Amino acid sequence: MARRVPARPKRVALGVSGSIAAYKACLIVRGLVRAGAEVRVAMTPSAAKFVSPLTLATLSRAPVYEDVHAAEHWEMAHLSLASWADRVLIAPATADTIARLAQGRAGGPLEALVLSTTAPVAVAPAMDTEMWEHPATKANVVRLRDYGYKIWGPVSGDLASGRVGMGRMLEPDDLVRRILA
Repeated sequence: MARRVPARPKRVALGVSGSIAAYKACLIVRGLVRAGAEVRVAMTPSAAKFVSPLTLATLSRAPVYEDVHAAEHWEMAHLSLASWADRVLIAPATADTIARLAQGRAGGPLEALVLSTTAPVAVAPAMDTEMWEHPATKANVVRLRDYGYKIWGPVSGDLASGRVGMGRMLEPDDLVRRILA
């Protein structure tokens, strides 16, 4: 009887942007690691105001990429991370992050990762309803889809503003299932 060779664990690069939903990135990392995936995190400076890089580094068991010019990353971090990843997930993706990705900007580690990777990219929006429904955001999402990126969400539900409406990020378990599928 032939032995099955187990598949290499998936390598997921998680981009975290500055939204109150950034705390859910901890649950995404934990879910991915529990499922056997290797995880590396790139985050925007705004994301670090919502969730600690140390928390994400501890959960992922890997350094967090916060600065494309950081001396402690001896390789060009965005290039090595981009080539390492089997999949890239941006969660949460703010309206600002979506706009920067749509423009092809690479000013920070998250954007540089996305611009440099050949891996499939999924984007999980999180923002208030008015921002999600703005014509600029809609146009940016169309452009991301044209690039071949998957847009997962948002959904309607409770928002950080206290309102209920479209703009809530998909739940971490759902994102974990999707990125590993």
